[in-house]
Amino acid sequence: MKFAKRLYPIVDRGCFPNSDALLLTTAALLAAGCTLIQYRNKQCNARQTLDEARELKARWGESVKLIMNDRADLCLAAGFDGLHVGQDDLSPEAARRIIGPDRWLGVSTHNPEQLAVADQTSADYLAIGPVFATQSKANPDPVVGLAGVRRAKELTRKPLVAIGGITRANARSVIDAGADAVAVISDLLRDPRKSAEEFLQILG
Repeated sequence: MKFAKRLYPIVDRGCFPNSDALLLTTAALLAAGCTLIQYRNKQCNARQTLDEARELKARWGESVKLIMNDRADLCLAAGFDGLHVGQDDLSPEAARRIIGPDRWLGVSTHNPEQLAVADQTSADYLAIGPVFATQSKANPDPVVGLAGVRRAKELTRKPLVAIGGITRANARSVIDAGADAVAVISDLLRDPRKSAEEFLQILG
């Protein structure tokens, strides 16, 4: 697999007061030219999450690759294009058995040891982070820095996504350190279309 563009937006339900706000932001990101979006929802129950996911799929499923965070069952039920799992979620191989061979599978890692293990799985891409300090998680893992991105790149030939505290001010340095794409939450929230357009311009 290959990322069509270097920006990997995550729309996190916890950042929005309601579904309408999340959908408006998603529309703005797509208008800016984003081609891949991860949907994360740790606030709502399974039914609400599935309803929201299906709305995303119905509106934009033909124009963007949609990745479900954590929930392999909801990934299938909503007809999403892929799944992203963390260290405390389903194992990559258990997730792969559920979603099948054709959907994308991403795995979060936070140190060289986790990345080396994930590299041996059927994951299509690996994430490393947090690269910088982040406010998007209540109990973030230790910051890995740009050195952590460079080290991760040495350990895998799979596409590498950097995540954690990435902004327009530092995104280019993360790509230069070896990341194939950057996952962003917070720095896309204010004026999402303009922010995404600026990211895409910076990332090239």
